[in-house]
Amino acid sequence: MAQLQPVRGTHDLLPEQTRAHRRVTDCARDVALCYGFEEVSTPIFEFSQVFKRTLGDTSDIVTKEMYTFTDKGGDEVTLRPENTAGIARSFISEGLAQLTPLKVFYNGPMFRYERPQKGRLRQFHQIGVELIGVAQPQADIEVIACGARVLAELGVIELATLELNTLGDTESRTAYRTALVDYFSQYEADLSADSKERLVRNPLRILDSKNEGDRKIIADAPVFTDFLNTLSQDHFAAVREGLDALGIVYTLNPRLVRGLDYYCHTAFEFTTNALGAQGALIAGGRYDGLIGMMGGNETPGVGWAGGIERLALLGGDAPAAPRPIAVVPVGEEPQKIALELSETLRREGFRIDLAYSGNLSRRMKRANRLNVLAAVIIGEDEMARNAATVRHMDTGEQEEVPLASLPEYLARHR
Repeated sequence: MAQLQPVRGTHDLLPEQTRAHRRVTDCARDVALCYGFEEVSTPIFEFSQVFKRTLGDTSDIVTKEMYTFTDKGGDEVTLRPENTAGIARSFISEGLAQLTPLKVFYNGPMFRYERPQKGRLRQFHQIGVELIGVAQPQADIEVIACGARVLAELGVIELATLELNTLGDTESRTAYRTALVDYFSQYEADLSADSKERLVRNPLRILDSKNEGDRKIIADAPVFTDFLNTLSQDHFAAVREGLDALGIVYTLNPRLVRGLDYYCHTAFEFTTNALGAQGALIAGGRYDGLIGMMGGNETPGVGWAGGIERLALLGGDAPAAPRPIAVVPVGEEPQKIALELSETLRREGFRIDLAYSGNLSRRMKRANRLNVLAAVIIGEDEMARNAATVRHMDTGEQEEVPLASLPEYLARHR
């Protein structure tokens, strides 16, 4: 029988990787709370229409990457490929409109069928924030500032570049779409197959193409800023002024787009050159048309999502595991006392490893392997005196301590 392996594009998060992930999520959660975002969690799968309606029937995610299946009740459901759609669905189905402005933070696994690469897996994990119900540019500024602060607290902001663009309002986007169709139609024969399809269905997404031939054509394509009306110009100017006031440095990228019609005004990405091809750390933007398109009342929104795997890779080595205290019984009789003592110390807030079997030498080898701070040794002699021998592993010093005094004695190791 073949040895069982994890599914391609997934991997086990062992303790070291889990600590690295937790550093990212804990940091992001703490920062988000400072900005007024409260944590929520949506289901890991939704009815497929939640994503088909929001991501577009012709998007790569829907046509190529979604994990979709029919459940035993006959419903078509999809493992979430991203979380904004789930948040928007929750906003509608849970009747959260009366809570606007609604500010939420999330983290958790997402699923896309892609070719696995460094920092890009089929089951991957994201952090994110959404601010729903505020149309003013102050919301864009606050969301971007929150992302910048997360990167700063993780110690990676110096490795990141904030790229910024505007997608304008519906009027501006319609004018730009027309200009793109006129331009790319001249080169239709030279476009890649995907871009030819996008030319008909979603010409803005041609600007996302990584095909070398497409990139040469894109270089001379019209830029969005030439088609912005006054309202769109004013919104983008206010966002830039706010970021300038906060000292948040950015680079204008007129080719940064979002292909779906519900995206508007601000689009942004924090990118890095330190991870090879997978350069996007945090990506977001304004999506004023999303909730209305999903069947709710027209409600503005803006948010971002960040890849935990990439942020963990960029952040370097995982934090060291907390060092425990080993309780080491020697002989049969001390086993019960050691078990009770371990539980007592755990209730006092100590991290305890209880050695289960083996002689003293074997149990101390395990304690060394676990990098314990101290070993609490209980043999029959100690038991007779209702005491334990505490060996401080860093110095090798040891001292006999009454069992009743152990929590106080070990307080420095809590």
